[in-house]
Amino acid sequence: MSDVTTHAGSRRREQTRARLLAAAHEVFAEVGMDAASVEMICERAGFTRGAFYSNFASKNELFLALITQLAEAKLDEVAVRVRGLPADAVSDTRSLVRQVVGASLGERMEPQLISEIRTQALRDAMLAEAYLAWQGAMRSRVEGIIAHVVDAYGLRLRLPIDEAAQLLVDVSDDTCTRATIEGRGAAEIAEQMNSRLERLVGVLVENPPAGG
Repeated sequence: MSDVTTHAGSRRREQTRARLLAAAHEVFAEVGMDAASVEMICERAGFTRGAFYSNFASKNELFLALITQLAEAKLDEVAVRVRGLPADAVSDTRSLVRQVVGASLGERMEPQLISEIRTQALRDAMLAEAYLAWQGAMRSRVEGIIAHVVDAYGLRLRLPIDEAAQLLVDVSDDTCTRATIEGRGAAEIAEQMNSRLERLVGVLVENPPAGG
C-alpha cells in the first residue's frame, strides 16, 4: 500500500470521527446522553453502525472523546490568550482571571455533558478509569497555563502548581455540577465559574499584582 493511499485512508478516518463527534454533540444537545443512541448518532452523521464501531468501542467512549475535544479546544484558547497578554496588561488578580479565563465554558463546552459522563463513570469501572485519565490530562494542561502566568507576572502561590491546578479543576467541576442541577444556562454558569475562580485565585496568590 502506497503512502498516498495510507494518508487518504487516515484522512477519511479522521473525517468520519469528526462527523460522528459533531453528530453526537448535536444529538446530546437535543435529547441528553442517556437517550442519545448509537443509531441516532449514526443517522445524524450519515454512517452505518459499522462505521461507528470501527472508530469507537462504545457510546461512552464517543462522549469521552467529545468532551476531550471540547476541553482541549477551550484550553488551547486560554493558552493563546495567556501568551498574548502584554506584560503590563494585568493590574489586579480579578483582571488576571477575567483576561485569562474569559467565558471559560464557551458556546461548545456544555457542563451538562461533563456532568452526565461523570455520573456514568460512577457506575462503569472502565469509563471511570478513562474519565480519571482525561481529568489528569486536563489538569496537566492547566498546570502549564498556571506555570506560564506565574513566571510571566512574577507571582508566588501558596500551593505547589500541581495542587493549585487540581483545586482549580475541582472548583470548576463542582460549579458545573451544582449549576447544572439548578438548571442554569451556559452563560450564567460561566459567570459563576469566573466569580468563584477570581476568589480562589485571590486566595492562592501570595503576592497579587498591585491593586489586587
